[in-house]
Amino acid sequence: MHPQPLFYIGNQGVYAYGICMAVGIVLCFAFLMFTMWRKKFNEDAADKIMVIGVFGTGFGIFAAMLFQSVYNYIADPSAGFKLGGMTFLGGLIGGVASFLGVYFLYIYVVAPRTKVKFLKNNMNATLTDALPFIPIAICIAHAFGRLGCFFGGCCYGRETDAWFGIACSAPFGYTLPVKVIPTQLFEMIFLLLLACVMAFLYFRFRFNYNFAVYMMAYGVWRFIIEFFRADERGEFLGTALYPSQIWSIVMVVLGVGYIFLQKYVLEKHMKNPDLNADGKGAQGEEPAAQQ
Repeated sequence: MHPQPLFYIGNQGVYAYGICMAVGIVLCFAFLMFTMWRKKFNEDAADKIMVIGVFGTGFGIFAAMLFQSVYNYIADPSAGFKLGGMTFLGGLIGGVASFLGVYFLYIYVVAPRTKVKFLKNNMNATLTDALPFIPIAICIAHAFGRLGCFFGGCCYGRETDAWFGIACSAPFGYTLPVKVIPTQLFEMIFLLLLACVMAFLYFRFRFNYNFAVYMMAYGVWRFIIEFFRADERGEFLGTALYPSQIWSIVMVVLGVGYIFLQKYVLEKHMKNPDLNADGKGAQGEEPAAQQ
């Protein structure tokens, strides 16, 4: 781990944590751009989704800091409320909520009323077409974020004498030297594997339920891994569970609900631009005139 600055630009230190986050975000958007190109999203659809995605990412980072600050305050009210640190689940909630809010504001309020050419809705795909591959991009960004956590010396696991234990350079409460469970690396590996599985399902079988797979898989993983992490934030809502475990349960429940939402609602709104470009219908059937 390397919590110290790698180098300085003027008086500003550049940290491995920040570099990993930046690389993850760049790869996340690069994957989205590649997939939208491959799935034949037109320029208007790709641009709108990317712009709203940038806004959602920015607000998600703010939400991640806000949630962590609330957790810190709950754990130690005497320290006062200070905005700092980040928690992924808070960022995910804030990012998704802000993305959906801006997207629906544009679709139902701005686009129907605007006279600005760029703001008109000429998209050949909707958000429903992007939802199957968006969680793959999230996993990519999150995986590099966890690598950043490893270098930064945060989100580590409990002390251990096991062979996989790693000496922690920023132990926060531990006496050096100490070996801890590298939960950051375990989670990074899990996220990359999950991204690969979802990518295989989507590109090989046109699987449209990846958001459900993501929410349920990560929810279960995060609930379990919290028992091995050392950055305890105390009880939450009068329970013996940590805040992240509460949100993990919510994610699993929402994941189950998303299966029905996709099957009975979202499926009907998918435009499938790649299928239409090949002369097929919205659900991939040949047009009636050609049957």
